[in-house]
Amino acid sequence: MMRNLLFGGILAAVMAFSAGAQEFNRIPSRWKWLSDDVVTFTYDGTYTDEQSFAVRAKDCKSMGRIPAPERYSDFPAHPEGAVNLTFSPDSSMLAFTRSNDLYVYDIASGKERRLTNDGSELILNGYASWVYYEEIFGRPSRYRAFWWSPDSKKIGFYRFDNTAVPMFPIYSAAGQDGTLRNTRYPKAGEPNPEVKIGIIDLNKEGIVWADFDEKEDQYFGTPFWGADSQEFFIAREPRIQNTLDLYSVSAADGSKKHIYHEKYKTWLDWINGMLFTDKGLYMARSFETGWQQIYFLSYDGQLRRLTDGPNWRISLLRADARKGDVYFTACRDASVRSCLYKVNAKGQITALTDTSMNVSGVSFSPDGKYFAAALSNFTTPTQIRVCRSSDGRGEVVADKKGPDYDASKYALPQLIYITVDNGLKLPAYIVYPKNFDPSRKYPVHVDIYGGPDTPQVKDFWMQPSNRNQWWSENDIIEVTADCRAAGHNGRAGLDMVYKHLNTYEVQDFISWAKYLKSLPYVDGDKIGVEGFSFGGTMTCMLLFTAPEYFHYGIAGGGVYDWILYDTHYTERFMETPQTNPEGYRDSKVIKYVPEYPVVYDAASAAAAESGEIEPVMLKITHGTGDDNVHFQSTLQLIDALHQHNKKFEFMIYPDGMHGYHGYQGNHFLNSNREFWLKYLCGKKAE
Repeated sequence: MMRNLLFGGILAAVMAFSAGAQEFNRIPSRWKWLSDDVVTFTYDGTYTDEQSFAVRAKDCKSMGRIPAPERYSDFPAHPEGAVNLTFSPDSSMLAFTRSNDLYVYDIASGKERRLTNDGSELILNGYASWVYYEEIFGRPSRYRAFWWSPDSKKIGFYRFDNTAVPMFPIYSAAGQDGTLRNTRYPKAGEPNPEVKIGIIDLNKEGIVWADFDEKEDQYFGTPFWGADSQEFFIAREPRIQNTLDLYSVSAADGSKKHIYHEKYKTWLDWINGMLFTDKGLYMARSFETGWQQIYFLSYDGQLRRLTDGPNWRISLLRADARKGDVYFTACRDASVRSCLYKVNAKGQITALTDTSMNVSGVSFSPDGKYFAAALSNFTTPTQIRVCRSSDGRGEVVADKKGPDYDASKYALPQLIYITVDNGLKLPAYIVYPKNFDPSRKYPVHVDIYGGPDTPQVKDFWMQPSNRNQWWSENDIIEVTADCRAAGHNGRAGLDMVYKHLNTYEVQDFISWAKYLKSLPYVDGDKIGVEGFSFGGTMTCMLLFTAPEYFHYGIAGGGVYDWILYDTHYTERFMETPQTNPEGYRDSKVIKYVPEYPVVYDAASAAAAESGEIEPVMLKITHGTGDDNVHFQSTLQLIDALHQHNKKFEFMIYPDGMHGYHGYQGNHFLNSNREFWLKYLCGKKAE
């Protein structure tokens, strides 16, 4: 999945500004419930730190420090070569993979048992093929592709056959001779891994295989077990990801029963974050109203909708089976803020947190009567509250804002909006220099991303730091802007980019530039744009096709021809190169290189000799070890720039991944600041 990352070097540079010792308070990093009425807070994540404290929920009174370390700080055994050690639900066993075979380890006896026997470089049992790891299970899975049943007696797993998946080599120059890292990476239009789904009953011999044809061109989502451990639930999508079917698979014989069918005109996301009951499950889907809604799906396939209205980014948190209430967070009252809501059995929705504040870290007490959460917005430092679930009333138990906090000392974000065609309302946030003078002309730096359903504009507290105050201190207006693909308008904006990535997104960012140029205090010839990953793709498109609006740009880790990116992500939005050749052709960034106006010629040489700053300039960066967006993409772009005698700047990061860390991140930050000071401000970095 394309990602917009914070870089390690940048994070290392983030240090809180503080004119006085009490300007900002330290607040807990985590919290958990010890009982129905007691919640404990930790600063370092251990729940044993000296600063940790507990609160009684019914009156929000402090109970002092109650150490509550996690049950296990480590695994009781580490079998040699074990990958993805995972406890069984009853903590009696460990499952893991070794050399692409699946094993279990009995903790009491110390004995291990091999469950599969055909693991190899091409056959992966319980260990994900790259495209599933990146796009379906997610990187937090660490490639794990096996799942314990609730009764600890069975394991379901995916078996991947990579035989037909093309190999992509990634070269490292480290050492005397260098090395090659080979990855089975399917690019748009190429063969995917074949997947078989197995179920192993640990009290029996052999493997029960689910009744799917692994030869079909298809994907399977992250599975889940039924509460009785008798059925393994599998979601399936075809190669063109506009249809989703959910099946229950019998753990006894592998037979499958069709539970649910969904079809949509563009693409469908996987069913994730469900809440399970003994009769069915709650899920959030977006196929019906143009927005996400909450549905109850019974295990026999009956579907009932609970909500209505402009919900997006729903996260289901708790269901009260007795009352019929479902608690969830969503961007509902504002697309830039997530709030906590309750929907009752009649479909009535109640906000339980202040809708002017963004909520995060919501944790309910075991009986559901209370919750703890963090709330903030652009101008309100983070507060941690303990509240009643019935009406949201409660108390602040920790506050980032200290007694000496003075907001006027800092350049803080302000929300702004524009409306584009079809009446779509798009948000951005703008940060003015601290001593802003509207009679002056200021350069502008615009941060963007642009990828589908990946917004950058989120109204939560951002601690003042060297990174986010640097723009203000150098008299640069800082803007972070979203386009219609970000999801602020639900399906209405997202569906428009289907099969034509890089088109409407570019139009929207140009609309933002036009808006900025219309402001009397903006220097319209000094608007820069920066993005990484999909944002790098967008930045190059803007410098190539709209240099009269965006004069300077830094593009990092971008995809410059969509045939070079993976199947699942690319084809979700673009179909395949075989079914949508026109869309792939028009979205190819390299196609627009001839339009980039900066070339090596006599005028350019004379300007350079006289010390003049180029009126347009693009800087490109990429890590050579990037296993997500390959360095290949940037090399092909640079080759095209060379062919057309174009002038640009370039920085590689040897063995750098999809985001630069440590000394590379520090270099990236400092070299980019030098670029912006030169081209936006006409001065050297200090």
